[in-house]
Amino acid sequence: MIRALLATLALSTAVAAAGPPPGTAFFESLRGLCGASFEGKSVFPTDPQDAFFGKPLVARFASCTAAEVRVPFQVGDDRSRTWVFTRTPAGIQLKHDHRHADGTPDAITDYGGLADALGSALRQAFKADAHTATMIPAAATNVWTISVATDGATLTYSLTRDGKPRFEALLARAKPEQEAE
Repeated sequence: MIRALLATLALSTAVAAAGPPPGTAFFESLRGLCGASFEGKSVFPTDPQDAFFGKPLVARFASCTAAEVRVPFQVGDDRSRTWVFTRTPAGIQLKHDHRHADGTPDAITDYGGLADALGSALRQAFKADAHTATMIPAAATNVWTISVATDGATLTYSLTRDGKPRFEALLARAKPEQEAE
């Protein structure tokens, strides 16, 4: 009986010492942006042939609950993308939800990964998970990084693959009257 109590106490202490799952503070920062919109452009790559080059980018923190933050990400007139941040027992997860205009899922959707343990309340990196590697083998080394400026005025979304920059967008917070539109 005493051994069982000591084992339970040791386990409880270990769980408490481990702290919250990676990305918890970051998730709360994202929840604080609910209702905000960020507008900007891709800053990398600079190739005019890139699909995002020269197109306005808009990220809207449209839906926020205690378990999930949904951010539709518009590229020009294309509204097919949504970033989905979810609390899981393993930590904060980022998934990319791609939909056709009729709302049906794209063949390539629900890819992303879990927050690593090195992030902060304002910056978090998400390494590609096994599902992503199976669906898109070339994306097995992807790392998506989301950063929010201390004052909440800018948001950066970047992607590396094989340790090299692949995409980066810099978005500025829209004025409150623009967010309501």
